[in-house]
Formats: sequence, structure tokens, C-alpha cells
Amino acid sequence: MKAVELREMSDEQLQVTLKETIETLFRLRIQAQTERLDAPSELRRNRRLVARIKTVLRERELQRTIAAAL
Repeated sequence: MKAVELREMSDEQLQVTLKETIETLFRLRIQAQTERLDAPSELRRNRRLVARIKTVLRERELQRTIAAAL
């Protein structure tokens, strides 16, 4: 999922997506420790998705802060 797609989502949708992605990442980490992963690149993909979502949420938070200060 690209940042452009994430920016089109509402804050609630982003929170749900973030929660699901973190849970998936947790399961992948456990699976990586206990057995061999079919696609090790999934770990990196999910870590980056979490970072993208958090970045978009932080951008929105800063925009609201700036708007409130004006």
C-alpha cells in the first residue's frame, strides 16, 4: 500500500489498518523464529507499512496543531 492510498483513508481506517498490520507483523516474527517463512520479504513490507501509516497519522496531527495555533 502506497502513501498516497493511505492519505486517502480516514483516521479511523488508518488506525484499524495499523492495528491489523502490527498483528500480522507479530505473527510473522513468531513464525520466523519457530519455522521457516515462505516469504521473508513480508517482514520488511509490513514494517514499512507500519512506518508509512504512523507517518501519515503524525502529519495529520501536526497539521491540526498548526491549524489550531493560527
